[in-house]
Amino acid sequence: QGAPSWHYNLLFRSAGVIEKVFRMRDTMDCHYSKEPRLLFSSKRTNEGDYYLVDNLQFEYQGSGRIDIHSHRHTLKETKIDTMLMAKGRVFDMLGATMYLRSLDWRTMSYGAEFPFMIAIGRELVNARFRYTGQQIVEHKEAKFRTRHFYIDIYDEAFSQAKEAAEVWIGDDENHIPVKIRAKLKIGAAEVYYKDSYNLRAPLTCRIVVQKK
Repeated sequence: QGAPSWHYNLLFRSAGVIEKVFRMRDTMDCHYSKEPRLLFSSKRTNEGDYYLVDNLQFEYQGSGRIDIHSHRHTLKETKIDTMLMAKGRVFDMLGATMYLRSLDWRTMSYGAEFPFMIAIGRELVNARFRYTGQQIVEHKEAKFRTRHFYIDIYDEAFSQAKEAAEVWIGDDENHIPVKIRAKLKIGAAEVYYKDSYNLRAPLTCRIVVQKK
């Protein structure tokens, strides 16, 4: 819309043996204002011969109400074109992780809960982050100190409401997602941290193992 924004992006693809059976190329984009407020999100689902676009446009009213234009379409037709109205914290799936990164961990205690809503199609789905303490994450040859959160999502698209997904956030000032795991009806989707640049603080959550 001609204004500067922060861009938050996730690319997801199937791998290994699954790639031969069920090819998936999903793209998720979020645009934030400087406040930050989620302004626009888009999810493009590309699964072989199945292609679907979900666009969400957020407008913030002075009364605290949030109006969300939800537009879902294929290459041939519109599936959903509706307005959702809510108050409080409302995001898309990817934008919710940005909210998690903004939390103040200095006074956070085990079991603390952080409710929010996710806009999906015609629905506003209730969800929450649940803090379970510090954990070490290992991936390939790297180790990270992290804070672990469960995501409870109350929607039939997920295999179970409680602990539908997990997020491990690097335990330093950057709050970078180190690992994300979401349970699906068949298998699971996983995301791992690879690298980063232009960080505002040193990546002290990474554990450096001294070589002998």
